[in-house]
Amino acid sequence: MDASDEGKIVQSVLSGDKESYADLVREHQEKIRRVCLLILRNPAEADDAAQDVFVKAYESLSRFRGQSSFATWLYRIAHNHCMDMLRQKTRRKTDSWDALLENHPEGSPALPSTSEKNPVSEEDRELVSNVLSSLRREHREILMLREVGGFTYDEIASSLECSLDAVKARLRRARLEMMEKARHFLGSKIV
Repeated sequence: MDASDEGKIVQSVLSGDKESYADLVREHQEKIRRVCLLILRNPAEADDAAQDVFVKAYESLSRFRGQSSFATWLYRIAHNHCMDMLRQKTRRKTDSWDALLENHPEGSPALPSTSEKNPVSEEDRELVSNVLSSLRREHREILMLREVGGFTYDEIASSLECSLDAVKARLRRARLEMMEKARHFLGSKIV
């Protein structure tokens, strides 16, 4: 679905065809869930957050101006919503380390396979998850947007409200950090 199709669907929904919104949800639900999982790092919370994002987007659909793609606008809502959730969590009493390990004995959530043609082994998925979780949040976020979410450089620039050059520079730094961390996790193996 391209941007003009999405624009037509948005106009259709605003004109009263509320059922058309389901097409937009189907088109973007997996990317938005991945973005939520990236930020929240809890599958159940990511599912809830993604659902909340689509409700918020629906309620504020009249404010969508079409200056960016619908995906970019939706990502921005998802990002802001998840960051709000994280801020609320930090205000609450934090769990002990033992409680955190009890709730997530397997470590951080594994990344979903991004391609059915190239399935990822559980060991590789765990390695990538461990490396990603060790990155700075802004590096982890931009890598997930590009590599897992499949966002274009322009969409990332619009979503993060920065220039295209800044996106390229951040991605380069994030990839370098990831390579360095991967070397750490792999020990003597060459990455």
